[in-house]
Amino acid sequence: MFGIIGIVVIFAMVFGGYILAGGKMGIILKSLPFELMMIGGAAAGAFFISNDIAGIKHTLKDVGKVFKGPKWQHDDYRDLLCLLFELIRLARQNPVAIEEHIEDPESSSIFSKYTKIMSDGEAVNLICDTMRSASMNYDDPHQVEEVLEKRMEANLHHALHGSHALQVMADGLPALGIVAAVLGVIKTMASIDQPPEVLGKMIGGALVGTFLGVFLAYGIVGPFATKVKDVVEEDGHFYQLIREVLVANLHNHATNICIEVGRQNTPSHCRPSFSDLEEALKALKSEAA
Repeated sequence: MFGIIGIVVIFAMVFGGYILAGGKMGIILKSLPFELMMIGGAAAGAFFISNDIAGIKHTLKDVGKVFKGPKWQHDDYRDLLCLLFELIRLARQNPVAIEEHIEDPESSSIFSKYTKIMSDGEAVNLICDTMRSASMNYDDPHQVEEVLEKRMEANLHHALHGSHALQVMADGLPALGIVAAVLGVIKTMASIDQPPEVLGKMIGGALVGTFLGVFLAYGIVGPFATKVKDVVEEDGHFYQLIREVLVANLHNHATNICIEVGRQNTPSHCRPSFSDLEEALKALKSEAA
């Protein structure tokens, strides 16, 4: 919603201010298709050159995050803590019983309670792989923590590809706008024998290229890249929480302490209150009883 509002505000303020100042839209509208073809087409071509098919699909998919926002919300963090609580408690009560859940999470009665988390392959794999490491009796929890840290750094780097690709495009758009403007000037110079009013319109049309390149870079594509980066980093906290809880488990802290460590490391705007989480955990305990 805020993404759409932002775009509307940008167009309204820029073109509204131009019109109120006495500017004429006719010259912009006349030049816009040709300038957009040159600038937008060149930017798209450069984008295709610098990305493979997977990168292109990834970036196009990430554009939707500008309007959808972060994937993980308040209730999802609470559900994650409940899921980890169940798994850790079962692993300590019956180390053999936990194997069927981490080896085949799709058939797990525990994972099946949390459908949104279950639909995220990376979250499920991260949980299962770490729980499997715990069952292998690692002598040094710090070693597991280091492995998890490197894994999440690699995942974050991959997830930020769309943001980087959009930012590269934004950085190149002003220069492509200058290219289009120069071509317009060349066209104008070829008609230097025309009267001033004709030359004025031609020069104005050429300057639309510079305007369009800067406008798209700093008004549209650049903010898109920033928003995608923010959303990706926001969602990354969800996986960081998994690491914090499971590493605390490897240090043999009490189950409730492990969950509290995760709650405290949840972003403040998504963090469930202590009482809210306590009620959810009590409900799980009553179900198990």
